[in-house]
Amino acid sequence: MFKIGKVSHYYDKIQVAIIELAAGLAVGDKIKFVRGGEDVCEQKVESIQIEHEKKESASKGEVVGLKVEKEIKEGTEVFKL
Repeated sequence: MFKIGKVSHYYDKIQVAIIELAAGLAVGDKIKFVRGGEDVCEQKVESIQIEHEKKESASKGEVVGLKVEKEIKEGTEVFKL
C-alpha cells in the first residue's frame, strides 16, 4: 500500500472526490481512503474524470474526479492497495 494522493474537495450532491495525484491511478485499481490514521473506506476505481472528460488512467501531478461510495472529507489521504 502506498500513498497516491490527497482529497482537495468533495462534492456531496454527486458523491465525487477531487484528488491531487502524487502517483499514477487507473480504472480497476483498488484504493483506500485514510484520515487521521483511521481507515475511512476502500473501493475499486470505477471511473476517472479530468476536466469532465472520462479517462482510463491519470498520471502523477494530475487532478482527477472520482465517484466515491461514501462522504470523503477534504485532506483525506488516498492509498493504492
